[in-house]
Amino acid sequence: MFKNWILIILISICFQVLFVHCKSPSIIGVHPLDESYFSSEIIKCKDGSKSFTRDRLNDNFCDCIDGTDEPGTSACPAGKFYCRNVGSTPQFIFSSRVNDHFCDCCDGSDEYDGSFRCPNTCVMGGNIEYKRSTYISIDAKESKNQANLEDLIQKLEGLKIILLLQVGVVLISFVMIVRIIRYRFRSRRKHYS
Repeated sequence: MFKNWILIILISICFQVLFVHCKSPSIIGVHPLDESYFSSEIIKCKDGSKSFTRDRLNDNFCDCIDGTDEPGTSACPAGKFYCRNVGSTPQFIFSSRVNDHFCDCCDGSDEYDGSFRCPNTCVMGGNIEYKRSTYISIDAKESKNQANLEDLIQKLEGLKIILLLQVGVVLISFVMIVRIIRYRFRSRRKHYS
């Protein structure tokens, strides 16, 4: 009975580790307090005019006049994009400034499409607008190293999850092997008695 509880606890720990590390990322351009608003499958425009499905969120097509469905794109003229600006002051910008090759958020989150990289200036005092000409003066080698570092970090996150899964499998296997050995030992003891 006690061993069954250990097995159940080990399995639940493995699943908890998986779900904590595989949690879905936050929605681009949405204030953290508004993320729950976008959690259902059918979402209503904040002005009440229409409803849309979750798969139409940030699809680069304006379904809501007020821009509710496009917080992370520049599709809606009335939309607002939320800059988290960790290390500085969070702010809202017009969504027309998203992916326009100007760094409006000091953390560079408004230029997420990959065609333009913004340095994170939040810890340096923040909210400094960088234009393409300013950014080009940054050494290309440094930008390549930054991209390599980001790729390495993503690979390490994936390896961490795989390692945690493997540890869970090994623990479960160990418990199962111990149970099998004890079962065989008991059945042999009964056979010889």
